[in-house]
Amino acid sequence: MIYITRRESFNAAHKLSRSDWSQDKNTEVYGKCANPNWHGHNYQLYVTVKGEVNPETGFLVDLKWLKHLINVHVIDQVDHRNLNLDVDFMKGILASTENLAIAIWNILSPYINESGAQLHCIKIYETENNFVEYFG
Repeated sequence: MIYITRRESFNAAHKLSRSDWSQDKNTEVYGKCANPNWHGHNYQLYVTVKGEVNPETGFLVDLKWLKHLINVHVIDQVDHRNLNLDVDFMKGILASTENLAIAIWNILSPYINESGAQLHCIKIYETENNFVEYFG
């Protein structure tokens, strides 16, 4: 079993808030992330796939293909967007980094599994100090 990871970057705005809570309650729970005027991050997305090396190509997957897959299905949808308002796959979902990782997993997993590899991990750095890892 071998693992290979592709890193992509995107910038996006979001806020953490629940519409069924008051602004005071949202601020109490989410702090500055509940700012009514949004805030943004320079996200780093790591997509790790696993499987066996194809003896013919020497690859687990073609990284150009993986880059294209990530860009078309994720980066083009989120980059320079508001995760709460502009991103269809986040509609109705609290725009936490945890939920974003799960949503990205759900988008990419079927494509990667069709390739003969398996999606191993989605890792998203929200800041240099905070990141989420999701293993499905």
